[in-house]
Amino acid sequence: MNTEVRVALIGYGLAGATFHAPTIAATPGLRLATIVTAKPERQERARREHPAARVGDRVEAVFAGHEHDLVVIATPNVTHVPLARAALAAGQAVVVEKPFAPTAGEARGVVAEARRHGLFLSVYHQRRWDSDTLTLRRLIAEGALGDVLRFESRFERWRPVLTGGWRESGAPGDAGGLLYDLGSHLVDQALHLFGPVTSVYAELERRRPGIAVDDDVFLALTHASGVRSHLWASALAGQGGPSVRALGTKATYVKLHPDGQEAALLAGERPDRPDWGEEPPTRWGLLGAGDGASPVWSEPGAYPRYYAGVVASLRHGTPPPVDPDDAVAGLGIIAAAQLSAATRQTVSLPAL
Repeated sequence: MNTEVRVALIGYGLAGATFHAPTIAATPGLRLATIVTAKPERQERARREHPAARVGDRVEAVFAGHEHDLVVIATPNVTHVPLARAALAAGQAVVVEKPFAPTAGEARGVVAEARRHGLFLSVYHQRRWDSDTLTLRRLIAEGALGDVLRFESRFERWRPVLTGGWRESGAPGDAGGLLYDLGSHLVDQALHLFGPVTSVYAELERRRPGIAVDDDVFLALTHASGVRSHLWASALAGQGGPSVRALGTKATYVKLHPDGQEAALLAGERPDRPDWGEEPPTRWGLLGAGDGASPVWSEPGAYPRYYAGVVASLRHGTPPPVDPDDAVAGLGIIAAAQLSAATRQTVSLPAL
């Protein structure tokens, strides 16, 4: 595929409007051709923000004919699997917003179907390109930490009042709750950095009155490499802990501030500006031990690399920027975490 990749974006809520559409529009080789959303106010917003795209409310139109090369699914979790299957059946490449599916079994079925058809499939775990994750990968490669002993990561927020909607639904197919929402990112980052997991311990709590799903989450993962990952997500963190802390035999890396790309996108900034993802020294992390810790340069956050990887894969056959098998493994860890929380026991996973 050497021509422009024509993209249909299904869904224009938070994920579609904030994370996908601006990045697709800013990626060379992609053209945001169609946006599908059922709500009139979102249609109006889509036309205003992407006037060159066709905006409609019929998903079926995306799968008819040969007007699109790539379908991006940014809809509620319960629709991810049926929409992905419909796109693959229509012969279209697919990107699915996280979480890939409610269960690992359903996700494996979609992966198998993509392979039967010989079609591109990837899952949007863009937080592999967070500044702190990129910086930690660099420090590990340089040997600055020595052997990593424990990795800690947090997505903590202060949202004491319920907002309603499918993310707070207790229906299993909706895959609601923080474990699926933010936890899927935390798990993917840990897998990406430190490899397969052999055991999972989890605490999944419902803290806010009336909540039907977990809103305060802790996971302890043991990796086959020997690294322990401790992961937190909470909607009731009036004051958050460090975004990332990695303890090694030579030094520790601590970063207090989260990656700024989400805030920039929510503010309407475009990811094709030259300084995208760069952080001022006041937001850099510290590297060292004891009084010898000092600021270390933060790699710029780079969400655009995900869709650049999609273009490379479609044009040149390179591996997808996120292998869907990685997302299946993450869902297996989520299932193990649910079992661990229910039984209050550590759950072992088969070595991969």
